[in-house]
Amino acid sequence: MLARSLCWNCHSELGGEYFCDHCIKIQPAPSQLDYFQRFSLPRHLTINLQDLERRFHELSRKFHPDLFQRGSDQEKAISLENSALLNTAYRTLRDPILRVEYLIRLEEGAVKDIPAKAPADLLEEILELQESLEEYKQVGKTAPEKSADLRKTLLVEQKRIGSRKMVLEKDLFSLFEEWDRLQDQHLFKPDGQQAHRRSLLQRMKDLLSARAYLKTVLQDLDEGLHDHHP
Repeated sequence: MLARSLCWNCHSELGGEYFCDHCIKIQPAPSQLDYFQRFSLPRHLTINLQDLERRFHELSRKFHPDLFQRGSDQEKAISLENSALLNTAYRTLRDPILRVEYLIRLEEGAVKDIPAKAPADLLEEILELQESLEEYKQVGKTAPEKSADLRKTLLVEQKRIGSRKMVLEKDLFSLFEEWDRLQDQHLFKPDGQQAHRRSLLQRMKDLLSARAYLKTVLQDLDEGLHDHHP
C-alpha cells in the first residue's frame, strides 16, 4: 500500500492504490507505480501472459468508465485516465519487445528510445542492398529484364535479413531467464552483481539496436518491392 497525498473528495490520507479507504471514491493511479507494479508483478522479463490478462481484466472492471456514468465529472475523468494508463501498461507488458525496451528505460532512467544501429558484420551488405533497392526503383518498367533480376535478388535478401532479425530476437529472448534470476537475487542482495546486471542490460540494448535497424531495412524493402511491383 502506498501513502500519497490526500483524497480529492474527503481529503483523507490515501493508503489504497485506486480508491479512498474512507469515502470509497476512485483516485488517480499513483504516478510512482511502474507498469509491473500496476499489475503487482515482479520486474521480470518472462511473464505468464494468461496471468497478465487475468490481472488486466480484474483491474479494468474496478474502474471501467461505464461504472462511473452516474458519477461526478471528476470521477469520470479519473476512470478514463486510469483505464488509459492500464491499457498502455498492458499493451507494453504483453509484447516481449516493448516489455524489454520498457524495462531498460526503467533500469537506466532513460527517456529516449534505443537508437538503431546496423550489425557490424552486415553493414557493407546492407549498404549494397540499399543501392540495389534504389536502382530497382529507378529502373522501373524501362528495363524489364534488369528489373526482374534486381527484384529476385532483393527478395532473396529480404528473406535472409528477416531470418537474421529472427535470430537476434531469439538471442534476446534467451537472456530473459538470466535477467529474472539476477532480479530475484537483487531483492536479497541489492548491491550484489551490479556489474553483471549492467552487462546484461547492455547486451539486450545491443540486440534491440541491431533488431531495430534490420526492422527498418525490411520495411524499406517491403515498401520498395510493393510500390514498384511490375
